[in-house]
Order: sequence, then structure tokens, then C-alpha cells
Amino acid sequence: MNSPSLQVAYVSTYVPKKCGLATYTHHLRQAVMEAREANAPDPVIAMCNPDEVASYGENWHIPLLKSEKDDYRKIAETLNRSPVDVVSLQHEFGIFGGEAGSHVLELLQHLTKPVVTTFHTVFEKPAEPYASVQAAIAARSDHVHVMNRKAIGYLHEHFSIPPSKISFIPHGAPVPVKRERQQTRKQYGWENRKVVFQFGLLSRGKGIESLLRALATAVRAVPDLLYIIAGQTHPEVRKHEGEAYREELTELIKTLGLENHVRMINRYVPEEELVSLISACDLYVTPYPGMQQITSGTLAYAAGLGRPILSTPYSYAKDLMQGNEDYLLPFGDTELWSAKIIELFSFPELLARSERKIAEIGKSMQWPQVGAQYLGLLERVTSGKGWSIADVV
Repeated sequence: MNSPSLQVAYVSTYVPKKCGLATYTHHLRQAVMEAREANAPDPVIAMCNPDEVASYGENWHIPLLKSEKDDYRKIAETLNRSPVDVVSLQHEFGIFGGEAGSHVLELLQHLTKPVVTTFHTVFEKPAEPYASVQAAIAARSDHVHVMNRKAIGYLHEHFSIPPSKISFIPHGAPVPVKRERQQTRKQYGWENRKVVFQFGLLSRGKGIESLLRALATAVRAVPDLLYIIAGQTHPEVRKHEGEAYREELTELIKTLGLENHVRMINRYVPEEELVSLISACDLYVTPYPGMQQITSGTLAYAAGLGRPILSTPYSYAKDLMQGNEDYLLPFGDTELWSAKIIELFSFPELLARSERKIAEIGKSMQWPQVGAQYLGLLERVTSGKGWSIADVV
């Protein structure tokens, strides 16, 4: 069922802000409007700082200053008077003002429209003050959306949220464009290399050192390996220590003799280019040490684009790779990581099998499918029909 007249208001950070949540919301909004064949743009309440307000000049933009608590109430009153049918709240603790982002409760307290909240972060063991804020958000939401099945259990266990009030819909991903792959490989000089790719804001705790050590052994058996580490240094890291961590990695690369096998792309990578780079790689890796990460937009993109994946078994990777656990390796086991990389690149049929398996997973994650699923959820919430977990898992 298409609902061209259903109007959705999104509360989130939003492009042109350079953050994963802004990009996610942009694509979700576009996918939902396409799924319902919308003839009018859905409004966006864009969370921002004072210096960012000027970036939101479209008539469907409504800037909301994150630190101004009164503004949350005013926005709620504006939405209540508007023709909006449902509010999609994209929740991440850091984007809202107040302790643990508690200012958003002011919005929810005064809002009379139905609210569907997407929790981008769900803790296995929630601590204060985050636990109380998240519990209050869930209580004041008509429905909750998560992108990891494990999150359903966490929310039910800690906050007594009925599973019937929580829906799993996967993180969205671009639709692959096969013909661009060879063109990108040629452009970046990857034609005769076996490319292992990792993307994200550079900071400690991403497992890069461990993978470098695994690579030092793997290149003896696979001499054309090339490890791409893409992304600028995390702004908070740069603020406190400049480029010291990147320099440490450069030294380690030299010590391990990997100068011809590692390249760093030290800059902001626009999304269009990122999609091309992921599409052009041979193996996408997330060797993260922390096991609690509940979502990963870049891993979702790799799956949606059908690229073979090798990862540590953190929460999102385990959920994504169900039935494909042989591609999940323990953090820090450099011998096992090295052996798996050698195996995949020494036997092309194994890499091809991995690609087929991931492509099958990725089909349900591409934005047209995700947009249609999310639209279905919004329609059910606004019609008051409710929602059963059996419909989405």
C-alpha cells in the first residue's frame, strides 16, 4: 500500500552535516518518499549548533539548536499544528542537548503526533544517566525501530519494552553498480592488487595494528595484497593529539616492512566516493576489538554492495553474518587472520563463494527495500493497527 499523502517529519542531524547519522537519515527519508511516491518533501528537524543553522535553508528544513531546551518544546508545538502524520526520531545520545541528550524528552513530552524512534545505540548493559533517558524515550514513543535483532532483547530485558513495540529493519545500503568497479580500480591504481579495505574516522580501538601484523605474514604468500585505510583522523583525536596516532601507524608500517602494501587515504571521503571504493575492494574488514557495537553503517554498506567481509564477532557483525560465522575471527589472533586472508586470496573460488553469500544478505538491506519496510511500519503506527515482531524478523 502506497500512501502519497502520509507526511513524515524526521528529527535528526542531516546533510550537509558530515556524520553517519545525517547521511543515514537523508537516505532513509529519500527511500521512504520514493516508496510512497511522495509529491511533497517531508520536513526535517535538523539538530545543529548555532554556526550550522545557515546550512539549512530549504523550506522543508527546520533547524533546532541542540543546546536550547525551550526550542524542543517550540518545535513540538509547531509539529502539533502541522499536517505531519508521524514523527521519525533518529536517536543517538550525542546529537541532543542536556545530560545524556535529555533535552529530547522536552520534545516528546509536548508532542501529540505518533512517534517512531530509531535507536542507533542500544547498550547490552546500560548505565546511568543513559539508561534512564533511553527508557523515557522508549516509553514516550509509539514504536521503536532497531537495526540489530539483539537490541530487541536488550530493550525488553532492561526497560521492559514489549517485543511487539519493537521492530527490526536492517540498516540501509546503496544498490551496487557493477560497471563502476573496474573503472574505480583503474583510477586508484588497484588493477593488479588484491585490495583489503577499511573505512572510518581514524582513532585507536579500530584493530588496525592487529590487522597490520596479520598482513605482515600474509604478504609473503600473497605478495600483491594492498590494505587501504580510508578516512580522516577523528576530530576529537586530532584536537587532543594532532596526527600522533597516524604517525604511530606509519612507523609500524615501516617496522613491519609493509610500505608497498598499505595506503592511507587521509581526508574526508564523500559518500559517493566511499561507495565506489567499497565496491572496488576485494575484501572489507572490521577488525574491531570492542564487542558491544550494535550498528555499523560501513559494514552495512559493504554487505549491501555485496563485498566479501572479514570481521571480529562484535554485536552488529554477529547479527549481520548469521549462518556465515566462518568469516568472523577473534580479535588479536593475528595467525588466524593471516591464515584466513591467505586462504581467501589463494583460492579464488572461496572468495567468490563469500561474495555470493554476502550479496544474498545484502539484497534485503538496499535502500529501496528498507524504505518500503520502514514506510510499512509508519503506516501501521499511524493507522493504529500495531505491529508484531513476527512481521519483521
